[in-house]
Amino acid sequence: MSLNNRYDFVLVFDVRDGNPNGDPDAGNLPRLDAESGHGLVTDVSLKRKVRNFVGLVKGETPPFDIYVKEKAVLNQAHEKAYIAIGAEEELKGDKKRKGSGDTVDKARQWMCKNFFDVRTFGAVMSLGTNCGQVRGPVQLTFARSVDPIIAQEHSITRMAVATEAEAEKQQGDNRTMGRKHTVPYGIYVAHGFVSSFLARQTGFGEEDLELFWQALEQMFEHDRSAARGEMATRGLYVFKHDSELGNAHAHALFDRITIKRKDDVEVPRSFGDYEVSVDEAGLPAGVSLIKRV
Repeated sequence: MSLNNRYDFVLVFDVRDGNPNGDPDAGNLPRLDAESGHGLVTDVSLKRKVRNFVGLVKGETPPFDIYVKEKAVLNQAHEKAYIAIGAEEELKGDKKRKGSGDTVDKARQWMCKNFFDVRTFGAVMSLGTNCGQVRGPVQLTFARSVDPIIAQEHSITRMAVATEAEAEKQQGDNRTMGRKHTVPYGIYVAHGFVSSFLARQTGFGEEDLELFWQALEQMFEHDRSAARGEMATRGLYVFKHDSELGNAHAHALFDRITIKRKDDVEVPRSFGDYEVSVDEAGLPAGVSLIKRV
């Protein structure tokens, strides 16, 4: 079933003693706003967790296969699309060749039909075997922490070395030193949008939307690692519009969700140190609020 409504949503999650999203350009330190000190988690990181959850639940099989996944060779999926639509002749010769307009269109539709993340987030599939570009109906912002964060650095040791040469160099001491970065505690907020117009173009339907909500609710439960510490979804607030164009500005709806540290808390270290306020009074006509978490 196709979507007939616009959705805007607020995702709230937290981290304790972990690194929610390391920055490879800064020695894997937690990402932050250099001017304000607020923590950041990229939209790419959040989408990765959604992809991993859907792949886990649906077994990475069509129509819920995952296009961008670990060790994937993207062009192989493009070639698979050409074979599926009967355009294998266009694969001969130059692999960088652009397909005909009709072929690219059919290949793009095939990719949307078979890959959940393509019809959800969109994709640029014009490299190599050309399957065109897809603008996804679901978009996410960076998540930003409510308060500035402090990144702590910890020295760690491993009681082993990788090679005999390294063992000789260590002169009998097989300990290997390393570093680990964590955020003691941080609560993050991300905003998202779902367009029914773009959903119609990609085939993103009600079943996909429900799976997406489920992924946001449970994605951290299946993404555990020592590096990430304790992460959890603390709130998912969905504003549903009666119309496809929408009945209110997204920013005005987002302002109805406020999170602030309690007055008597100087150094927050848990979700209980914050108060979440939801202004449900006087919602604009044609807008309803659904609290998923």
